[in-house]
Amino acid sequence: MVQGTQMRAHLCGIQTAWTDATDAREAVIAIAAVLDRAQIGHLLVFFSPAYSTTELTAAVAEQFPGVGLAGCSTSGGISPAGAIDRGFVAIAFPREGFRIVSDVLTDIDRLDVESAASSVRALRRTLDQGRPDRDPGQRFALSLIDALANAEETVVSAVAWALDGIPLVGGSAGDDLAFSGTVLIHQGEVHTNAAVLILVETDFPIRIFKSDNFEPTSQKFVVTAASEETRRVYELNAEPAAREYAMAVGLDPEHLTPMSFAAHPLAVKIGGEYYCRSISRLDPDGSLTFFCAISEGAVLTLAQPRDIVEATRAELSSLDTALGGIDVVIGFDCVLRRVDAESRQVRHKISDLYRRYGVVGFETYGEQYRSMHLNQTFTGIAIGRGNAV
Repeated sequence: MVQGTQMRAHLCGIQTAWTDATDAREAVIAIAAVLDRAQIGHLLVFFSPAYSTTELTAAVAEQFPGVGLAGCSTSGGISPAGAIDRGFVAIAFPREGFRIVSDVLTDIDRLDVESAASSVRALRRTLDQGRPDRDPGQRFALSLIDALANAEETVVSAVAWALDGIPLVGGSAGDDLAFSGTVLIHQGEVHTNAAVLILVETDFPIRIFKSDNFEPTSQKFVVTAASEETRRVYELNAEPAAREYAMAVGLDPEHLTPMSFAAHPLAVKIGGEYYCRSISRLDPDGSLTFFCAISEGAVLTLAQPRDIVEATRAELSSLDTALGGIDVVIGFDCVLRRVDAESRQVRHKISDLYRRYGVVGFETYGEQYRSMHLNQTFTGIAIGRGNAV
């Protein structure tokens, strides 16, 4: 576990810093003390939901005047030194080698898709200015979304459409599995029921990725009663949802926990590929609430986990080879992957891999990859050690 405050300077000019300070203002001051603030053009921050977000944004404005800011609350931070259950993680993009624009989409629970697409196109035009020779392969987008608005699918669909081929990765804000309130910040303002989009153009080699560690079984469930708006499933195979799920996996339906859901994920088949649809909680009436939208008639497949350490190692190793060496990874890792790793007593091995490959980011309530909203997945952007393109 992380102790105190640390930082790392990466070859591409990005600085990453992290602290386990328990007070928001103290955390920001500690981070500011270890960073070379003169080089910073934009800050991306991930922080404990225990912090006062108002104090945090005020402290950032004081310590980093004129610097762009985006961030969100988490269910745990990821730093190049290991996991942070409580604390603050900062990714400081340099003024040179990275061009960044960002915007916030509000009221996402009733998102105007055309208005959202127009905002994204405006960001693209801003990034285009003065760069007629731009290489579209040097761009990526990051999304941070309020998970409790239950709107990730709509947001990601609208944004990916307007990005017109620019790859998108991101994560849904968390709050330590309390499900009571997630929060985002953008340019000094605090937001809920919102999504922040960051569009990045860089001179350095990049690859987006996703990694999961499950495979489908023959066990199927048909959703026969559900509320898509609240993501609650009342019946599976015309039986009470929790009971039907618990019987299939051999557990007590009254004592299902996040560990149960992490160990026995569900998946949906789209375009010949399986994508995880994780359960977030057992409800008092025996229904199941999901991290993703679920509609009546959907066919869910019970999945079984593969070795999470080997799957993660294989993905990072492949990225390392493709990039000629990884410099830093901005990663979005589902909180249920952490729960699963803890239950199998391999979380320290995952942390070792993240340290080796310079992974920095946060544990999420959902992950975005291109036009998809996912669960129980590790996704992100890897930046290579190679010379600027």
